[in-house]
Amino acid sequence: MANLCKMSQHATKKRKLDRSTEDYMYFDSYSDVTIHEEMIADTVRTNTYRMGIFKNSKSIEGKVVLDVGAGTGVLSLFCAQAGARKVYAVEASSIADQAVKIVKLNQMEDRIEVIKSTLETIELAEKVDVIVSEWMGYALLHESMLNSVIFARDKWLKPGGLILPSRADLYIAPINDVVVEGRLDFWSTVKGQYGVDMSCMTDFARKCIMNKDITVNPVTVEDVLSHPCKFAELDLNTVTLEQLRDVNGSFSCVCFGSSSIHAFCVWFTVTFPAEEKALVLSTSPFKAETHWKQAVLYLDDAVDVMQDTKVEGEISLYPSEENSRHICIRVDYVIGEQKKHSKSFSIPDQYLEVK
Repeated sequence: MANLCKMSQHATKKRKLDRSTEDYMYFDSYSDVTIHEEMIADTVRTNTYRMGIFKNSKSIEGKVVLDVGAGTGVLSLFCAQAGARKVYAVEASSIADQAVKIVKLNQMEDRIEVIKSTLETIELAEKVDVIVSEWMGYALLHESMLNSVIFARDKWLKPGGLILPSRADLYIAPINDVVVEGRLDFWSTVKGQYGVDMSCMTDFARKCIMNKDITVNPVTVEDVLSHPCKFAELDLNTVTLEQLRDVNGSFSCVCFGSSSIHAFCVWFTVTFPAEEKALVLSTSPFKAETHWKQAVLYLDDAVDVMQDTKVEGEISLYPSEENSRHICIRVDYVIGEQKKHSKSFSIPDQYLEVK
């Protein structure tokens, strides 16, 4: 891969992990209750999946469903409630033991079979009509769970079968960050408060804050400086593993007014097909907040812009060299009349065990 991921400035280069270690770390992170509480409590996420499944009940009723990465089994239960004849709930982490109890508590054990295994190693008695999965990570592709969905599609889905959700779209926009602005300005105020000039700390603070981390934070609508720009679309019926090695696209937008660009903001949507109107689960800053929030990519320095200042460039999402389940992002961009800049980002350690 041409663009190798660089770790954060405060971290040393890490040794590449073998696949079994990557998988163990990933599945172990789902053995604790906290992440499942966060996902179930995300009403935007859970209700949209519920509605997306029920809107496709005609395609599910009497059919066989495969739930990839079933977790606590909530999506499997939704599919059973929508009339599925059989649901294979595949979950590799120890939370599968709790899924068995939840299925039994809801008296669905005759229709839902929990399989405690990795998707790639299971053997099913039949092909399936429907695949459902909540595979999305930060910036859509962190954790690379989509790879398992594609494997399931190619091996177990009947021709013309249904995948829920069926499409994913990625967006980018420049943003202003008043919190970062305040933190950088803070060092210029110390002298007035304590009589000690610490303004020289500003450059150091900028390097620490506006670093190479993919920062996961909620972004407010007021901080978004342009219309969203879609740079990539994934059709889950056709996307390949090879295409996921480098999901990229170009973007071009114009700023709403005078401000400073501190970062780019990346988010995603996934779409559930429906007879009348498709249902969209959005992680946009223009919509209700989800547990995915948004991925924030800080520039090295803030750039002042005016009304109609053009911002354009290319963006690429690809697996980390150290751990293929972890995502890296590279952005090449031009703001106004400035020269072209490039910066690569990676997920910091505090996000490596959660979505």
